[in-house]
Parts: sequence; C-alpha cells; structure tokens
Amino acid sequence: MDSVAIADVAVNFTLEEWALLDPSQKKLYRDVMQETLRNLASIGGKWEDCDIEEQYKNQGRKLRSHMVERFCESKGSSPCGENLSLIPNLTLNKKTMKEKPRECNACGKVFTCHSSLCRHMKCHTEPKPYKYQKYRERPYNCKECGKTFRHLQFFNAHEKNHNREKKYKCEECGKAFYARASFQTHERIHTGEKPYICKECGEAFMWSTAFRRHMITHSGAAPYMCKECGKAFNCSSSLQTHETIHSGEKPYQCKHCGKLLRYYQSFRTHERTHTGEKPYECKQCGKAFSCPSSLRKHERIHTGEKPYECKECGRSFRGLSSLRAHMITHTGDGPYKCKECERAFISPSSFRVHQRIHTEEKPYECKQCGKAFSYYNSLQSHKRTHTGEKPFECKECGKALSHHQTLKIHMRLHTGEKPYECKQCGRAFSHYNCLESHRRAHTGEKPYECKECGKALSHHQTLKVHMRLHTGEEPYECEQCGRAFRYYTSFQTHKRVHAEKKFCE
Repeated sequence: MDSVAIADVAVNFTLEEWALLDPSQKKLYRDVMQETLRNLASIGGKWEDCDIEEQYKNQGRKLRSHMVERFCESKGSSPCGENLSLIPNLTLNKKTMKEKPRECNACGKVFTCHSSLCRHMKCHTEPKPYKYQKYRERPYNCKECGKTFRHLQFFNAHEKNHNREKKYKCEECGKAFYARASFQTHERIHTGEKPYICKECGEAFMWSTAFRRHMITHSGAAPYMCKECGKAFNCSSSLQTHETIHSGEKPYQCKHCGKLLRYYQSFRTHERTHTGEKPYECKQCGKAFSCPSSLRKHERIHTGEKPYECKECGRSFRGLSSLRAHMITHTGDGPYKCKECERAFISPSSFRVHQRIHTEEKPYECKQCGKAFSYYNSLQSHKRTHTGEKPFECKECGKALSHHQTLKIHMRLHTGEKPYECKQCGRAFSHYNCLESHRRAHTGEKPYECKECGKALSHHQTLKVHMRLHTGEEPYECEQCGRAFRYYTSFQTHKRVHAEKKFCE
C-alpha cells in the first residue's frame, strides 16, 4: 500500500475563498490542518511544499501572505520521532523557527516581521517628523489647497484625495466629500443632530471627540494628566500644548513684529494681520476673515443664532466672549479692574480700551476731517457720515442705521427689551450706560473729575458737557440765525422760537 501524502488529505483555499471565511472558520482550518499533520507524522507520512495558510494582520486590510511553513522529509529522512519534534513549531504566529527577530541597525529596536522593520526604517531615512512635535510645526504643505501636516504619512494620504472624485455633495451648502461617513457627519451641522448623549448629565454632542472630552469631566479618567494642575487629556499632544501654560514657553515668534505666541495656530492667524490674508469668506455677504472662528461668529448675524445664554437673566449672545463680558454686569467681578471707576473687565484688551475714557487717548483719526476717536468702531461709524452709508435697516419700521450695534439698540424700542436691571431697586434699562449712571444714584459715586476746577461728576458724558464751560465750545449752531449754543437742550429751546414765529406769520 502506498504511503499517505499531504496532498491526499490537505484542503487548499485561494485568496478569494480565504477572504470569505470568518475568524472562527479560519481557526477551525488551522486546528484541523495541525491535527492532520500530527497524524501524518505519527505514521511516518511524507509532505512537501505545503502552504498552511496566509495570516491576516487586521480585518479589512489588503490580504498578504505572512508565513509559509514547509515541512519536508527526504528519502533518507530521519526517524519518525524526529518528525514529531518539529510539530510543536507548526504554529501560525510570529514565533516560528524560520521567523527570526529583525533588529534595526540605527536604534536597536527589534521586530518580528520584515514589513514592520521596513516601515520603522522610514523614521530614519525620511525627514523626521518627531523633531517638529515639540513646537507643533507642520513642515509638509499641500500645493493644491494649502493645508499643512505634521507627519509625512498623513500628507501623502491627503494628496491622494485631490485625485479622487467627491461623490457625496451637500445640498445645503454645496460642500463635497470623498466618503459617505464624512458626508453624514457633516449633515449634522445643518440638521442640528446630536447623537452623543451623556448619561450622567444628559448633555448632547454633535461630535464624538467633544463627547469624549466631556466625559472626562465626570470620570476624571484620561490617559494623560498634567502634573502641575491635575487636568486630564485624551491625547499626548493636547497635554504638551497645555504644559506650555505652566512653563510660560512661547516658541513661535513673529518675524514681522517679534511677538511671541504659545500656539502654532495662533501664530499662523497672527501672521495674517501682517500679510492681510483672509481665506475664510462668508457666502452670504462676501465678507472675508483671517480665522474660521471669526467667520462662524459672523455667520450668526445672518442666521440669528445665539447659542450662549446667560443663566442669570436668560439673555442670549452670539459669542462666548460677549457672554463672559455680560456676566460681569451680574457679578461685578473681573480679573481687570479700573482704578478710576472700579469697572471690571474680562480681558486685558477690553481694559486697555476702557482706559482711554480716563486718559482721553484717541488713536484713530479720520483722514477726511481730522476728527479723532478712542475706538476703531467709532471711527468706522463716523466714516459713514461722510459717505452717507447706512447698511443696517430695521425690519419693523424701515429706519436705516449706520452701525449694527445701533440697530440692536434701536430694536429694543420695538421689542421693549430692557436687559439691564438694577439689583438694588429692580429698575430695568435698555442701555448698559443708563444702568451704570443709575447705579451711581444709589452709591453717590462720582468718578469723573474736572482737571480745571476739580468738580466731580458721575458720568463721562456729563464731564464732557461740563468742560465746555472752560473751553467755551458751543457746538450747536442755528442754521437760521447763526447763533451758537453750549448745550443741546438750549439749542432745541431756541429752535422753537423760530418755529413759533413761522406759525404766527
């Protein structure tokens, strides 16, 4: 009787057939083939060039043959017992006799697979991305769209996207996507869908990343924790960025003005103030912005969205900074407090702008008439007096106004809104300045002092009017008789004299 060969009992699969098997079927195949080989070895059987299986590292990746184990017994083969000694090594993992450890000559790191070693060697042969990670630089720039990358492999993957067709197009905004998953995620912006709901507090999130960050506030469990303050982070790069707050490190210096910045994104945005680049454009009105956050905030003017609500009074705001500034009206407390009038501010820039009221600094000058202003917005509004432009129209009464803030204040005449309430007497006001002036009626505070005579006044506008006594300024002139007046009320009274004369005639 002829001896049994491996070909008589082996079951072979093509790559296509192997791909159709699920993990449990593949495991069964391994177990059966190993048992078959053990049986053949026990009876002194022969086998030649037997490919047992191709191993797949991850489901969904391209199939590749990982190992082929060959067991051969020649005519002058050793006894059956020696064959049995080979069987324990017939495993399909990386610990086979023929798979020897491979060591990197550059750093000494050891790999069990040749392909893993090849991928690792790119760290030494290609430009090293890790040297940029400390300062968050992005050395790889896409020529097509200008997007920058920190790692070469991500840059290479991104470049391929330009050659691919964007099959999925959003009907709302026209943006196109390569992948259906990206398109479905984008649609949430328009639908407002928030599928990620926190079981602890019920808050919903649109993105999984925001949801994971939020969950840390409940669990406190995150893989990366700051040793200085104990704050936890999802990824090491976020921790590295956070640590610069404690170290005070600002590695990015502007070549134009020398300003130091802590974050690379802030550095790029700052550079645009010098170059004038404004890559983010509003599709509705065409206005351009230097950073995406400014564009998103601007778009809320068109949509009317006000996502930030004050829990004290229920008032909503378009931007987070506006809400923070508003909260000071309730708390009366802020990190920056004016020594002259004790008004508090949320940011140093707001505080510096406010100080111009006391110092009377006016850095913004109109080139047409030479009039100077303390605030840039005031200059912009003033310029419209020369051009006659009034781009903001009230939908209720049709009145045209030269500034958006003026329109907001004007709208309160129609809505009756009075968002500023005095905590002492409950009286409400439509303007913040009116509330401030009213508060001084309770406190008796008079923070504005005349430098000429020393008289103290409760409001800056009152001080300006008072100064006309010393300067002799009479800004209100009658067009009919040429007479000038110091106060607007006197001017209005005088105009009635002419009106009464015309009526009598």
